[in-house]
Amino acid sequence: MKTIGILTSGGDAPGMNAAIRSIVRYATQCCGMTVYGVQKGYRGLIEGMFVELKSESVSNIIQQGGTILRSARCPEFKDPKVREGAIKNMRAKGIEGLVVIGGDGSFMGALKLSEQGMPTIGIPGTIDNDIAYTDYTLGFDTACNTVLDAISKIRDTMSSHERVCIIEVMGNKCGDLALYSGLGGGVEVIILPEQKTSVKQIVDKLNKSRNTGKLSGIIVLAEGAGCAEELEKKLSSKTTIVVRSTVLGHIQRGGSPSMQDRLLGTKFGVHAVQLLQKGIGNRIVGIRKNKIFDMDVVEGLAVKSKFDKTLYNVVKNISG
Repeated sequence: MKTIGILTSGGDAPGMNAAIRSIVRYATQCCGMTVYGVQKGYRGLIEGMFVELKSESVSNIIQQGGTILRSARCPEFKDPKVREGAIKNMRAKGIEGLVVIGGDGSFMGALKLSEQGMPTIGIPGTIDNDIAYTDYTLGFDTACNTVLDAISKIRDTMSSHERVCIIEVMGNKCGDLALYSGLGGGVEVIILPEQKTSVKQIVDKLNKSRNTGKLSGIIVLAEGAGCAEELEKKLSSKTTIVVRSTVLGHIQRGGSPSMQDRLLGTKFGVHAVQLLQKGIGNRIVGIRKNKIFDMDVVEGLAVKSKFDKTLYNVVKNISG
């Protein structure tokens, strides 16, 4: 291939710019390709929002959070005729293959484009880490560190006032963000969508901590397992402990990517270009046992999530 495109779709994730940078630099400097960035995701394909990206176009972006190409929702892209128009727009620019950076919904769009004749490569970019075929998704490590920083700061105040705080984090239906950040933050209770936890169990855990002399605590709640404000009310009615709640929200999406996400984005980007250079499409890139690999997009999306019960039990047994 001589000309390729890149787009970012769905929620932004730290490390997306690192992937964009590596795709552009490797494609132009090592493969002699022309690269077009597609602004605002799939909407940009429909509206012809293309900008040529050269080596200097991606200078000083590896440390930036978000995505320089921006992102937007585009439900109408589900229409085959709309996708035909998008492919026509790409071919008018000479684009022969496309790299899509996003989550599983973005990958479905990439799959449909491949089925209609436009080779695509998917790079998993989501802070939720909810794409099961890969060990880690782009942005997950940075988001964990953002949550970890919040836990440390909130713990200072909870300790000062002898209170318990419920911190609600993102993750959709996947509890990895809560599990990993909760482990790193040494929290007292982690509540996940994959593991049912009753109010009584939480109260018993808090009371046990109090009996050992620990008068403050942190509860990390994955958004897929409930609402922090509602849990605050329930706990307050069952115990004399003063309970507060906070929702971290979109602060988890932004910020300068960690070293891990900069490295992962770079490796993913290079691998994606190498596939397109060979004329290979309909693949998604991932990392497994610290090795970059690729697989068929349909097979990848069919992989079912496996809850790390062993890690959960470790956290449960050593918390307090």
